[in-house]
Amino acid sequence: MVTTPESNPLPPGSLEGKRALVTGSSRGVGADTVVYLAQAGAKVVVNYRNKEKRAVQLVDQLRERGGEAIAVGADLTDPASVASMFDRIREEWGGLDLLVLNASGGMETGMGEDYALRLNRDAQLNVLDAALPLMADGGRVVFVTSHQAHFIREVPTMPEYEPVALSKRAGEDALRERIPDLRAKGIDLVVVSGDMIEGTITATLLERARPGAIDARKEAAGRLYNVAEFAAEVALAAVEEVPGDNTRLVGDVSSFTAS
Repeated sequence: MVTTPESNPLPPGSLEGKRALVTGSSRGVGADTVVYLAQAGAKVVVNYRNKEKRAVQLVDQLRERGGEAIAVGADLTDPASVASMFDRIREEWGGLDLLVLNASGGMETGMGEDYALRLNRDAQLNVLDAALPLMADGGRVVFVTSHQAHFIREVPTMPEYEPVALSKRAGEDALRERIPDLRAKGIDLVVVSGDMIEGTITATLLERARPGAIDARKEAAGRLYNVAEFAAEVALAAVEEVPGDNTRLVGDVSSFTAS
C-alpha cells in the first residue's frame, strides 16, 4: 500500500487547474510531493523508471481521493524515452504548468562511471528542453538538490557522495544558465536545497558505503528532515514567491555557511 503524508502545506485549491510533472515520483520525496500537489488541485504526472507498480498504486490512490493523475514511465537518460513521456502529457492535458526535477542518483552500482553526470546534469537539461514547448507564461521549474551538492565548492563532502554532489552542482549550474531564457518566456526557476533526508534511497546507499554517515550528519545538523517534511518544502516551492537568488534553503545550513 502506498503511504501518503498526513498534512498538506499548500492551501486547498491553490493549484486548481494546474498540470504538474514530478520526475522520479513513484516513491520517496517525489511521491509525497505528488500527493501534496494533487491535494491542492493539480493534475499530476507520476514519473518512474522501473517502479511501475508503485507508480500505478499511487495514481489509483490519488484518483480514489478525487484527484487527476497518470503514471508515465521514462528513463530520463534516454532522450527518446523522455520525448515519449512529453508526447503522452501533451495528448492527455495539452500542456504543463509545473515541472519538478526531483529524480537524481549516482550511487547505484552497474550504471557506468559517467551515470551521475548523465542523470544529474545532462538529463535535467534534456527534460527541461523537452518540457518547455508545453509550458507557457506563469510556469515554474523546481530543481531539487542537497546542501552537500549546492555548497560543494565551499564545503567538501564525504568521498562516497562527492561524485553525486559534483554532478548535481553541475546540473544546478547548467539550469541557472537558462534563467534569462526562462524569464523571457515568463517561467520561474526555483532551486530547493536540503540536507541529507532520512529514509531516502540515497541515504540508504550512503549508509551502506559509509556506516554511521547519516547519524553523524544528524548529530552535526541537530536534526534531519524526513521524506514527508522535505517533500512539503518542495511542494511549497511550487506556489511561493521566488527568492531573489532563486534558492530555497531547507533546514539548518550553518555547517555549510560558517566562515
